[in-house]
Amino acid sequence: MTTTTTPLPGSRAHTDGGWGRADAPAAPIQTRSERPWSFDPAHFGAPTGREVNWKHTPIDRLGGVLTPGEASSAVRVDTGAAAGYVVSGADVRGEFFRPEDLPAAIAWQRDGAGLHVRIPAGEELTDPLRIDLVGERADGFGAAHIVLEAQPNSRATVILYHSGSAQYAQNVEILVRDGAALTVIAVQRWDDDAVHAATHQARVDRDAKLTHVVVTLGGAVVRVNPSVELSGPGAEGRLFGLSFADAGQHFESQVYLHHKGPHTVGDVLYKGALQGVGARSVWIGDVLIGRDAVGTDSYEANRNLVLTDGARADSIPNLEIETGEIVGAGHASATGRFDDEQLFYLQARGIDEEEARRLVVLGFLSEIVQRIGVPDLETELTAAIERELLEGAAL
Repeated sequence: MTTTTTPLPGSRAHTDGGWGRADAPAAPIQTRSERPWSFDPAHFGAPTGREVNWKHTPIDRLGGVLTPGEASSAVRVDTGAAAGYVVSGADVRGEFFRPEDLPAAIAWQRDGAGLHVRIPAGEELTDPLRIDLVGERADGFGAAHIVLEAQPNSRATVILYHSGSAQYAQNVEILVRDGAALTVIAVQRWDDDAVHAATHQARVDRDAKLTHVVVTLGGAVVRVNPSVELSGPGAEGRLFGLSFADAGQHFESQVYLHHKGPHTVGDVLYKGALQGVGARSVWIGDVLIGRDAVGTDSYEANRNLVLTDGARADSIPNLEIETGEIVGAGHASATGRFDDEQLFYLQARGIDEEEARRLVVLGFLSEIVQRIGVPDLETELTAAIERELLEGAAL
């Protein structure tokens, strides 16, 4: 494993904030694949909000996740049944992962050992492995580098379930070997004062499949950025997300899907609902179809439902294609309020307005919930969404 701290060329000045300076390039980074990286937090410096990957983030609210230092125990880890699959002595940490921002470099530095969960080759797990990460202090700092590895032809589902309160920088490195099928579900049900900055980076090899789900229902500022490389021929990546932001909450995901190998399939769908003054969601979706990714079939979409005045959703889809020999590629984005026709239809059948609104929101978000594939968790999340709606109606 190489642990060089030398950043890629341009990491200091090659940002939007460098425009116009004599010592800076004349143009910013033009593609997501050019983003610089380093294992050393010192190479990034403190973000100002002018950088391309920090433009929409409330930096002044991130606190400890931007502060290099020693590892702390603010977040308790309970591996549960996954303990039987935790391995040591086989260092794959950093095989694919490359920190692209300050919190990721801090998490790498603070958690030098990391947690490595490996599904053995050929093994098929019928029950999900759940890892609970519980914040125990609102003013405490936590950091983690977690490796989830599915060896060839294995099958498994891993749930990362976040709760409690902390300021938490987290890396999740996902390796899906040839022929494996892995589902990773990250649930954020933090307390209202928690701060969570996470980078998930995955490599999917030949004929392997990754389903990646991000569900965010709690926290003050939650930033979960998935990056998936479909490196092997026939690799598939399904990336789904769901969020429900209340007053003052900021939920963000910057999604990157790189079709690198031939005949790969990508499907990205994120949905969000927002209610209350200052509720904010940010979704940035980047898809790159590389020059060797012939036969690619890819689509990304983001849909947002704004339930009250004072809430805001930012949605920015991007698509870059370097070969014309593809099956298809597209992207879509939509943000709006309730569909008056849907409400009228339900009310005309004797359903009162409050119940009609509840049914519309549940129907909108349930498309993601139903793709999780873990019945108990689906039931829990549906109930949590209903509670969010009840609390919003009481405001």
